[in-house]
Amino acid sequence: MSQPPHAATTPTTATTPTTSTTGPSALRPLVVQTEHLDPAAAAWLAQRCELVVCPSDDPAFPALLARAAGLAIRTYTLITPALLEAAPNLRVVARAGVGLDNVNVPACQARNVAVVSTPDANTRAVVELILALILDATRPRPTLATAIDMPAWKALRQRASAKRQLCELTLGVWGLGKIGSQVARAAQALEMPVLYHDLLEIPSAQRFGATPVSRQELCQRTDVLTIHVDGRATNRALVSAADLTQLKADALLINASRGFVLDHHALAAFLIAHPLARAMLDVHEPEPITAGNPLLGLPNATLYPHIASATALANRNMSRVVEDLWRVLAGEVPLWPAW
Repeated sequence: MSQPPHAATTPTTATTPTTSTTGPSALRPLVVQTEHLDPAAAAWLAQRCELVVCPSDDPAFPALLARAAGLAIRTYTLITPALLEAAPNLRVVARAGVGLDNVNVPACQARNVAVVSTPDANTRAVVELILALILDATRPRPTLATAIDMPAWKALRQRASAKRQLCELTLGVWGLGKIGSQVARAAQALEMPVLYHDLLEIPSAQRFGATPVSRQELCQRTDVLTIHVDGRATNRALVSAADLTQLKADALLINASRGFVLDHHALAAFLIAHPLARAMLDVHEPEPITAGNPLLGLPNATLYPHIASATALANRNMSRVVEDLWRVLAGEVPLWPAW
């Protein structure tokens, strides 16, 4: 059963912008927070607005939506034309995160509802996860819990021997945007050769030494392929069965972008046919994962619960979207508008 909505806690901190609202809450604009925000950010916003925490699937949400001037959301609140129709007073949607896949931006624009987000707020966190996954897949690290004799010691050390170091593996980055370029930068620091494929022409200064190649060459030449494309509709099933057949038989495929960019049935078929290959996926379609996901139970598929941005710093950075939310409500120009 959904918990009833509740008012945000008493504010304890404040940062820029400096505009503030005082007076009874009835005179303040109503902002509905549907998903988690850093407590300090929520408290900051509650100093300026009537802030109510209420998930979008709560029975109380429709009545609040009808009065709301702002919505503070994250990943799983869908901003659709129907929702906007039920929100006649809505002035701003604030997405605490990077992508706007769950926000119908044209519909918001048509209704003069501002959309703001936090570009680059979680880049470092995602890059850390990608590096951690690569190391998990390539560098065995057995641990010791008890004393062991010399034969067992030697056997354990033998099992810990990595077949190749990262400098011997070619990294392929599909999508050299904000995150992909930083993954390439980190890989270069580890002396990994890096190839990339992108629809856009990337200036050489933003490649961090990565070499542009065709889609086919990217799949054929890389030992580790990591996907970092955006959520545009044309990227649905972007990585197809034809692409997967080009991969090396022992390739590692990582996806921390969007679940729908991969054909999961084609990926399952590839993994079954190539037991030395491996996939490590942090995003899925749909989320949470359903029983029908063809990757469940495959020994060479490792699935994670969308944790790439799960660091305290990334959460604080994403939650700072409340500052732009308030800028809109205060009649100021936001720093990170969607258009």
